[in-house]
Amino acid sequence: MAGMGDIARLGSVCIVLAAGAISLTPPAFAQQPSEAQILEALKPKGSTRSLALTPEEQRKIDEDRKFIDEIRSRQKSRSLSSRDRDTVAKIGSDKPSVDIEIQFEYNSAVLTPQGRQYLQSVGRVMTGDQLKGSVFFINGHTDAKGGEEYNQGLSQRRAETVKRVLMEDYRLPADTLVAVGHGKNQLKNTADPLAGENRRVQIVNTEQQAASR
Repeated sequence: MAGMGDIARLGSVCIVLAAGAISLTPPAFAQQPSEAQILEALKPKGSTRSLALTPEEQRKIDEDRKFIDEIRSRQKSRSLSSRDRDTVAKIGSDKPSVDIEIQFEYNSAVLTPQGRQYLQSVGRVMTGDQLKGSVFFINGHTDAKGGEEYNQGLSQRRAETVKRVLMEDYRLPADTLVAVGHGKNQLKNTADPLAGENRRVQIVNTEQQAASR
């Protein structure tokens, strides 16, 4: 169908957290990383950073925190602008990551049974003691096939599906999960715009705690 952004049944989930990441990107149907590996990749790395921040570094931290709190408070009232989405991507750009294969139905935001099973490992890690209470971005992405509007909508729906499953199955509070669709504007594999790894959902740990709101 014209305008559709997928050419396969697979979408991948990229989970991105603090600086210094492990990156595990298995091919489709390869063995998934263990929960221990996911946790190791997602743990905040703040303790490894210098305690002395420059005024510019502190200013950026404060600006990011203000933005995150603002979009958490209005995510139900209106959609994010393209500028908002760019800011979300910028905040998460230097965070550590682990990639997990998550499957959706073809050209759909419906998780396959296997995709939902893989997401269970993510949910258990996110609700563990070391990450519990953190605020996460859930960024949806598509490949470059199809139109801008269709891909934007598909990526948003997939991000919202992941958010809903994490809320329903793991009781993660709604205001700790911000779903953001990026469409085809941030390809992971720019050399092959139609590659499967471009069809993904990226979860970013903002390193902000919900209690700070």
